[in-house]
Amino acid sequence: MSPSKNPAKPPDFEKSLERLEKIVQEMEDGELPLEKMMQHFEEGMRLLRFCSHKLNEVEQKIEILLKQDGAAQLAPFQPAPENENESHAKSDDAPGF
Repeated sequence: MSPSKNPAKPPDFEKSLERLEKIVQEMEDGELPLEKMMQHFEEGMRLLRFCSHKLNEVEQKIEILLKQDGAAQLAPFQPAPENENESHAKSDDAPGF
């Protein structure tokens, strides 16, 4: 394993979004074999869930800031529990690259 990869480091939103964009571009080109297309689709869905979850967290933090009587104070934020439909994908939320 290379020293630049830290397994404990959380996934990066920007890198995940870049990878998702690359996957979409490769799929839209239409030159992938079916097996590779399925792999890209599965990875893309994991990345989409991860990015969506991160964006929802940021949106909720912003709402907390705006509700602080006009004063910019960051309140502790606890993410909402995942619903049952997403609970099976919890391990899939982190992109694997």
